Amino acid sequence: MSKTSVNTNESFFKKMIHSQIFIPIAALLLLTLFNLIWDPSFFKINIGPDASGNQVLSGYIITILDNASELVILAIGMTLVTAASGGQDISVGAAIAIAGSVILRVLCGSDSRSTELQAPIIVAFIIACVVAMLFGAFNGVLVAYFKIQPMVATLILFTAGRSIAAWINNNELPIVTDVSLSYYGNFIPGIPIPTPVFIAIICVIIIMLVLKFTTLGLYTQSVGINEKSSRLNGLNPELIKLLTFVILGLCVAVAGLIKVGRFSTINYSVIAKDIEMDAILAVALGGNALGGGKFNMMASVLGAYVIQYLTTTLYKLKVSSDALSAYKAIVVILLVVLSAPIVREKLAKLGKKLKKKEA
Repeated sequence: MSKTSVNTNESFFKKMIHSQIFIPIAALLLLTLFNLIWDPSFFKINIGPDASGNQVLSGYIITILDNASELVILAIGMTLVTAASGGQDISVGAAIAIAGSVILRVLCGSDSRSTELQAPIIVAFIIACVVAMLFGAFNGVLVAYFKIQPMVATLILFTAGRSIAAWINNNELPIVTDVSLSYYGNFIPGIPIPTPVFIAIICVIIIMLVLKFTTLGLYTQSVGINEKSSRLNGLNPELIKLLTFVILGLCVAVAGLIKVGRFSTINYSVIAKDIEMDAILAVALGGNALGGGKFNMMASVLGAYVIQYLTTTLYKLKVSSDALSAYKAIVVILLVVLSAPIVREKLAKLGKKLKKKEA
């Protein structure tokens, strides 16, 4: 092998190690290696009839892709909020409960056991989008205009959100018997891949196109890096922060549609429980600074899949649900620490010292 090719390979690996997307990719590879050693059948994908008799794909990989869908969608909005405001929205789980409750209220009307849809699903979804975006705007106003720290501002909706969701449906648990709603949370007849996987992919494509062909990403990063400087350059930091919270509200509505579509009903106290923590961890695992500024959207998306991959692996190992959070926290802490710039710098210096000794 020539010196040129060796130097090229070294340069490639250096770029990869220092790349923001390195940590989530490394985590995915480590989890894959662990499962290959522990139980290769983890990656087996089967096709067979589901409860409705449709031929669908099943297996742990399909479960990961399916169950990560809501988290991927939330990670998109959470990344923008974090980049612009330097804080996180901890109310997304409660907001999903509100969005889901609105969808069911519109579909069921005044009868929580209605056998027929009282409105088209698209109408219910649009109304849920408007409601979720209004609640997002409420959080955004508190953060952008009243200068309240994001986690404190969103604590209001985090505390009251599930009660609001229950109030929307008069504390009843509405049930939609029409199977068309379940298509959004499960499978469309004739398509063996879960519908949420397609919805997540569409959301990722849309946000990547928006970031590529608009100045949203640039403005968001500018405000997050230096709000005063961005104002001097003609930007409106308050408006940009508000916009990111509204976009997160839209993401919440999409996740809410998937959640209620999975069961065609809602449990206000359980739906999307603790998903806000996983969304924040997805952003952190993507190497994005939780203090705001530069971000990498694809890294956050990969971080969301890492979180679900880890969760599914722990369930496969028969870890109890009570202990799941503890195991997940240990692994995530290690990954987040490794992704810290100061740790990377020290590892790079250590590598240089070892090379010098070898030389």
